[in-house]
Amino acid sequence: QLVESGGGLVQAGGSLRLSCAASEGSFRRYAMGWFRQPPGKEREFVAASNWNTRTTYYSESVKGRFTISRDNANSAVYLQMNNLKAEDTADYYCAADPRHPYSDYVSMGAEHYDYWGQGTQVTVSS
Repeated sequence: QLVESGGGLVQAGGSLRLSCAASEGSFRRYAMGWFRQPPGKEREFVAASNWNTRTTYYSESVKGRFTISRDNANSAVYLQMNNLKAEDTADYYCAADPRHPYSDYVSMGAEHYDYWGQGTQVTVSS
């Protein structure tokens, strides 16, 4: 089970840090990703990391502003979001891909993530 937190309302240019807590220690072995779904739009990839953050990917729209990190000792994943823009407004979800534990492999495809949190809402006012 994955539980996100840290969403809220922030002004453009501000920052938020999203957290994702995993209920089981097994998640520390998996690639983890963040996805988002803007209002009225499809879910889209935001960022992902392999199990030890040696491999990370970001969407072009967030590259340089968002940072994914992990605390495997506590089975947690974070998304630091800086310089937020109105277009970052969305429901944010963390997800786990169990297919390649302890590997450098990371997928940007939502279809590869089997475990999902319930989401946390981020609203950026302009």
